[in-house]
Order: sequence, then C-alpha cells, then structure tokens
Amino acid sequence: MDCPRCMVLEQAFECKLSKYTAARSAAFFRVSTQLAAWKMVDMERARNDLEEHQLTCLCAQAANVARVTPAATP
Repeated sequence: MDCPRCMVLEQAFECKLSKYTAARSAAFFRVSTQLAAWKMVDMERARNDLEEHQLTCLCAQAANVARVTPAATP
C-alpha cells in the first residue's frame, strides 16, 4: 500500500501483535493472565484502527480491487 497512514497502522498492529504473543508465551502468564489480556485489548484496538482506516482509504480499496480482479490475458 502506498498510503502512509496504512503503513503506520499496519506497523502498530504488528508491534501490538508481537507484544501480545510474547505476553502469552511468557512463563508468568500461567500465574497472571491480566497482562496478556491488556496486550490483547491493545492488539485488537490496533487491528480495529487499521480496518476502519482501510474502509475509507482509497489506496487500500484500489489494492483490494487489484488483488480480486484477475489479470487480463491476451
């Protein structure tokens, strides 16, 4: 995607996802799940922000159309 906001939101989501994954796999997760739950909420918020932006972003919509439309063959 060429949209700078899409790229920033995608990076934020990937960062939150990796932090959530790390919290889930940590040894203390078995004792206290609260930290992992907070990380999951942060990750879901980042995913929602990205999805909401992509609904209105012309660059993301164009990329989705190009991905779905089959290539013309001569």
